[in-house]
Formats: sequence, structure tokens, C-alpha cells
Amino acid sequence: MNIAKMMQQAKQMQDKMQEMQEKLGEVEVEGQSGGGMVQVKMTCKGEVRGISLDETILVPSEKEVIEDLIKAALNDAKSKADAKMADETGKMMGDMGLPAGTQLPF
Repeated sequence: MNIAKMMQQAKQMQDKMQEMQEKLGEVEVEGQSGGGMVQVKMTCKGEVRGISLDETILVPSEKEVIEDLIKAALNDAKSKADAKMADETGKMMGDMGLPAGTQLPF
């Protein structure tokens, strides 16, 4: 493979990565904790779009428990967003004929 072709593929990859990241910035994932009592919606870029709390946990004396449930739901949503980003990146690289996990210089 010549250097010009490699540079062209690297540029294509960079353009496709930017396009994919923009697209996934609008894709929402949902994380939950406490058996669904706390639900968080966020984009694959980590922007929280919504939090839903089951009425049964809204007890003032349980503030720390609620905070822990929200934290767990946020972490669950973030890990799902990361998995979605990795999956989409792998698909894109496969479409370009590159092995998944290839590290490029950008």
C-alpha cells in the first residue's frame, strides 16, 4: 500500500468518525437502577436528557439512597453509551476494510 493511499484512507476515517460522533450525539440510551425506580436518558456523548424517579422512592429520609440510585443510573447509561460508540466505531472500521481496534495517527 502506498503512502498516498494510506493518507487518503486516514482522511476518510477521520471524516467518518466525525460524522458518526455527530450522529451519535443525538442517539439516546437509557440507564436504570433500583429495578427501574431510577431511570436516566442520555446521549452517547454523555448529555443527560432526562431523569425519572418512581414515586415510591420519594421519601425525604432516603436522600442518600436516592442520590446513590441516580448515580448508579447515570453510570449505567454512560456505560451503554460507551458500548454503543464502540460498536458503531467497529462497524465503521469494518465498512472501510480496517480491522477493529486499528489505531490511526489522529
